[in-house]
Amino acid sequence: MKLTPPPLNPRSTFAFPSLNTVWTNAFQTLCCLTLVFIPTAAIHAAEGVLKFPAKGESHGKIVLVSGDEEYRTEESMPMLAKILSVHHGYDCVVLFSMSEDGTHVDPNNSQGVVGWEQLDDADLMIIGTRFRQPSAEDAKHVTKFIDAGKPLIGFRTSTHAFNGKGQFGPDLPYGDFGLKILGERWVNHHGRHKKEGARSVVVDAHADHPILSSVDEIFASSDVYGVIHLTDDDQILLRAAVTETLDPSSPNVSGEKNSPMQPFAWIHPYTSPSGTSGKSFCTTAGASVDFADEDLRRLIVNAAYHLTGRDVPAKANVTFVDPYYPTFYGFIREKGYWKNLNIQPSDFSIGKAPSFPDPKGSPEWNHRDRP
Repeated sequence: MKLTPPPLNPRSTFAFPSLNTVWTNAFQTLCCLTLVFIPTAAIHAAEGVLKFPAKGESHGKIVLVSGDEEYRTEESMPMLAKILSVHHGYDCVVLFSMSEDGTHVDPNNSQGVVGWEQLDDADLMIIGTRFRQPSAEDAKHVTKFIDAGKPLIGFRTSTHAFNGKGQFGPDLPYGDFGLKILGERWVNHHGRHKKEGARSVVVDAHADHPILSSVDEIFASSDVYGVIHLTDDDQILLRAAVTETLDPSSPNVSGEKNSPMQPFAWIHPYTSPSGTSGKSFCTTAGASVDFADEDLRRLIVNAAYHLTGRDVPAKANVTFVDPYYPTFYGFIREKGYWKNLNIQPSDFSIGKAPSFPDPKGSPEWNHRDRP
């Protein structure tokens, strides 16, 4: 929290030098009192939330929840929020996973996501978290959201978004959120991790679905997930072919691995703990580098339109608002890494384009912009 004292007239020649001192002392006292009486958690929450007001008329509020150790949603969520707010008229709020002391972004802190109360008046949630453990108080906001039957978009690790002993109302433990709300839980890596990529294949029966409007072939460097729990109630829009390498031009692997191809993007009807019906959209693509592909960005934007009741554009604008320099995916367990990197949510504000080093041992992958 940064406060600025009232401005003083620099041209004043009034012979009371103590006047400046009075102003300064009064302001410092006010600051001290404010910091004493504002709960620390509220200060940290304010530091872990980044807002992007809609450009022009607002068409609703979207809360984008980052917080995963591997796929860099702290990078992709602000990028998507900029596109959705500037090009498409949504008020967007990005939630970050903060360090225990609230001073910097720390994706490794499974209890660190702040600002869950932003869901209370949201029209859509976009979530990409991995094994998060919100407090019982924070979980109430998620429960309220799904009990209202509001729509969600999940990508990549959202199939295992939460973990731990908590629950979202009766009969929905944290670990079942992916399965019951998005249609799938963590199963396995169907493709070889960091070796084989994913290429989208349209399911003919749903080729004309609005979410697929102007969505051409998607290539994701993150491997194909196993998906085995979808039912006849789910609409599978895309399947994914496993590719031989992480090169977008690499051929599909031959043999049983792509027969059948795993579901890659689908619509899932969910029932909340209170019995309310809702709808979600999920894709197992979604590493930050995957969003270098404009067709994956368009898939998410189209889903946002569709789930909030708007007509999907013929070809949604998904150009980056600011340059986007995604980090390659991978766990970072180096002690003190996130503290030393000192990422702040404000680093992703409009007009800023941060870049960070790839995790140690990352493969060379030159199919993205780098500064």
